[in-house]
Amino acid sequence: MPNSGRREFLKSSMALALVPAAESALRTPVLLGEPESAQQPRAEFFPGFKREQIKTSGTTINTVYGGNEKGSPLLLLHGIPETHVLWRKVAPLLAQDYFLVMPDLRGYGDSGKPAGGGDHFAYSKRAMAQDQVEVMKHLGFQKFALVGHDRGGRAAHRMALDYPEVLTKLVILDIVPTYLLYQNITQEFATVFYHWFLLVQPPPFPETIVANSAEYFLKSTLLWLGGHLISEPVPDFVGPEVFQEYFRTFRDPATIHAICEDYRAAASIDLAHDKADLDKKIQCPLLVLWSEKGPFHRMYNVLQTWRDRAVEAQGKAMPTGHFLPEQMPEELTRELKAFLRS
Repeated sequence: MPNSGRREFLKSSMALALVPAAESALRTPVLLGEPESAQQPRAEFFPGFKREQIKTSGTTINTVYGGNEKGSPLLLLHGIPETHVLWRKVAPLLAQDYFLVMPDLRGYGDSGKPAGGGDHFAYSKRAMAQDQVEVMKHLGFQKFALVGHDRGGRAAHRMALDYPEVLTKLVILDIVPTYLLYQNITQEFATVFYHWFLLVQPPPFPETIVANSAEYFLKSTLLWLGGHLISEPVPDFVGPEVFQEYFRTFRDPATIHAICEDYRAAASIDLAHDKADLDKKIQCPLLVLWSEKGPFHRMYNVLQTWRDRAVEAQGKAMPTGHFLPEQMPEELTRELKAFLRS
C-alpha cells in the first residue's frame, strides 16, 4: 500500500477504533471463545494511541497502535505473564520515530482465546505468528520490524521462518530457541523453569493450581523473573496499578487455560515445526538482548544460540532482570533505535 494510502487508512481506522464500555473488574469469565468486549485503552498507559479488535483468520487480536504515522512500522510482542502493557514505558520514546503496533498475543490480555485442539495447534507459535502478520496487513503494512519479548520472541522466531519476506529487522529479548532448550534439559533447567513442566500437564490439573492462587502466581512470577525475592511486595518496575491491569485478564480462567495451551504447544507441535525447519535460518538482521541477572545468561552462550539460527546476529547482556522493557526502558530504547537505524 503506498504511504499516502496507508496514512489515510490509519487515520480512518483510528477514527473508527472501538470504544465500548469498560468491563467490570469481576466480569463473569467465559472459558473459551472470543473476548466479551474491547475495552478502551487506559490513558495512563498509552495516551494518544488507539485500540482496535482486529479479526484474524484464527481469532480476534486486541491491538493498540499509534506514533509517528510517517515512521517505519514496528511490531512489539509481549510475553508471559503480561500483555501489551509491557511496552508502556518504551512506547512514548519509540513513537517519536516509529509507528508502533502493540497487540495482545492470542490467549493473553483482551485477545481471543480459541480452543487449543487435540494437537494444541491453536497455540502454536505458527498460529501466533500468523495472527500478527494478518494484524499488520490489516493496518496496511506488508513489511515491518519486530521486537519480541519472552513468548513474543518465540512467536517472532517462528514468524521469521514462516514469513521471511515480511521482516526488515528482528529483535529478540531474553530467550534462547525453544528446540535447543528441550534438547538439552538439565537439572538446573528443570529446577529454574519448573513451570514449563507444570503447565504442560493435562487439563484441568495446572489450570486448577494456577487459578486457585492466580494473584500469588502472577506476583511471584514477576518478582522471580525480575530478579527479586518472591516474598517482596509487587515490584516497583510494575507498580500496583499496572499489576492490577495484568491481574484483571490473567485471573480469567480462559487466560489461564490459554497460557497452559501455549506451553503445551511449545512442548509438542512447536518442537515438530522447529525440527522440520532446523536447516532454515533467520534471514533479516537480528539483535539479541538478554538479562545479565537471568538464568539464560548463566546457563547458555545466548548470542551463540541465535547465531546458530540466523544469517546475521549481534547482541549483548543488559544489567537487569527478565523484563527489559519495564526494568531498563531508556537503555533498551537506545539499543533498539541504534539497531533499527543501522
